[in-house]
Amino acid sequence: MAKIKPLGDRVLVQAEPAEEKTSSGIIIPDTAKEKPQQGTVVAVGAGKVENGNKIEMSVKKGDKVLYGKYAGTEVTLDGEEYLIMRESDIMGIVS
Repeated sequence: MAKIKPLGDRVLVQAEPAEEKTSSGIIIPDTAKEKPQQGTVVAVGAGKVENGNKIEMSVKKGDKVLYGKYAGTEVTLDGEEYLIMRESDIMGIVS
């Protein structure tokens, strides 16, 4: 299995699957599915350096996070789909 280590302030996120059905039981076709905005952090970079000071990452592996609808770049690794995004694209940690 290939591994990826994000650089700088980037985060590797595995998105949660899109909803298959509505709450009333209607099946949603692939063309109408909303892009998920929640996922699990798989790997994090070392953080960024700003004005000579290292800024640590505030998210860690295993955190469930919320991010913008169009955040990140989609990548496929070993048949799994992930998003690579900057930590600033993450809006919050779900607890």
